[in-house]
This record gives sequence, C-alpha cells and structure tokens, in this order.
Amino acid sequence: MTTARAYAEQLVRATTLEGKLVPPPADLDLADGEPALRIAAPGRPPELAIVPVKKGIVPPVAGMHDPAQRARILHALANHELQAIELFAWALLAYPAAPPLFRRGLVAILADEQRHFALYTDRLRAFGTRFGDHPVTGHFWNKLDHLETPLHFVCAMGLTFENANLDFAGDYATAARACGDAATAGVLDQVHTDEIAHVHFAYTWLCRLAPDRDPWSAYLAHVRPPLGPRRARGPRFDEEARRRAGFSPEFIAHLGDAFSLRNPRT
Repeated sequence: MTTARAYAEQLVRATTLEGKLVPPPADLDLADGEPALRIAAPGRPPELAIVPVKKGIVPPVAGMHDPAQRARILHALANHELQAIELFAWALLAYPAAPPLFRRGLVAILADEQRHFALYTDRLRAFGTRFGDHPVTGHFWNKLDHLETPLHFVCAMGLTFENANLDFAGDYATAARACGDAATAGVLDQVHTDEIAHVHFAYTWLCRLAPDRDPWSAYLAHVRPPLGPRRARGPRFDEEARRRAGFSPEFIAHLGDAFSLRNPRT
C-alpha cells in the first residue's frame, strides 16, 4: 500500500511529465500522521518551467476559429489541468489532518485532472503541437498564499477557478463546434460535465467546514482578492450547471449578480 504522502510528494516534485501523470494507486493509504508539508513550487522539466503571465498570453474564445490559435488555447487548458494535478496533490500534503472523506475527494479529482490533461494533449497532437511547445504560466501556483486551510482551498480552487470553468468550458465547446471541430467540442463537454462534480465537492465541503455560516458569506470570508465572485464566473453565466452542482438558489443569485455589482464581496 502506498501512502498518500509518498504519492503526493513524488507527484509534486516530479521533474518529468510522466511523473505527474502516475495515477493514484487503488490501495492508497489516506492516513497521514506527519506535519503539514507545503511545497513552494513544483518540480518541472526545463520545457515546462513556469514563466510570468505576460509571456503566456492565451487567445480569447474568438480565436477558436483559427486552428493555430485553437492549439494555443488547448495548450493553455492543458496547463491548467497540469497545475490542478499538482495542487490537488499539494493539498494532500498541506492538510494531513483534513477529514478522510475530504482527502479521498482530493484524490478522485486529481485523477480526473490527469484524465483531462490527457484529453487535451491528445487534441494538441491533432494540431501537430506537443505540450511544452508554448510557454506555461503558474496562475494557480501563484495563489499559494490563498490556501491556508482546506476551507480556503475549496473556495479558491473549487468555487473560483473550477466554478468559472463551468462557463468557460461551455463557451469554448460552443466555439469549437461552430467551427466544425466536434472532437475538441466533445473533450470540452466532458470536462464541463466533470467540473460540475468537482464544484459540487467544493460546495459540499464549504457547507461542512463552515456549518454556522450561510454558504455565500462563508465563501466571501475565505476567498482572498484578487479572487472572488467576479473570478468565479464568466461573462455568460451557466445557471443550470450551478444548480446541478448543488448550489443554493441564494448562492446562484449572488454569483449571477457578480458582474453587475461594484463590490460583490458585500
């Protein structure tokens, strides 16, 4: 039996892409009596070294009509998945005392992120592109100071980054389908479906870890700027996806209003 600590640390520190994609063992031991371990940066091969955001600009959704820009978008989405793989492993190390069910959920989502990464890189190959051909940024890794506790983690990763992807994945899928790329659209549809389950996990644990507060106020109290409601959705708001993720009507309404509010944190 492999321990969660050994598996997660090996994955985060791995300096090969193959090392990041080792699936969680079926008999993974989730118990961890060791102190918290917070790794400051992931191991990476040279071609996947993290660069400043300005050096990794991603085309907007309108770029999907151009195959070259579509490949760059897919590359950026694969990079998001790589960071998610690493950070869900990071969370296993950072929160050793978290409830076993929480840790089990981290492992399950990590495995989904590995699968999503493989889906995106498979589509990249169809465009003659290899992952690593474009610069990769560390947008998620740059938010380590936001991840103090498991509650902070679900608010940043699940209820902000993955929550926003309920809109963006759908928009990218629609754009890919409109330009005749059914295969890319199918990948994005699958990611969107899985993302609903990931966001449900985050919302469930928001409610469990802050049982004495209403979910919206608990979210606002544990998400730190520049993250927050405006970063937790796209310009087009997929309300049905949030219902399927189990959000309360009040949480959906507040999130739906985020773009129109001057200060959505109040």
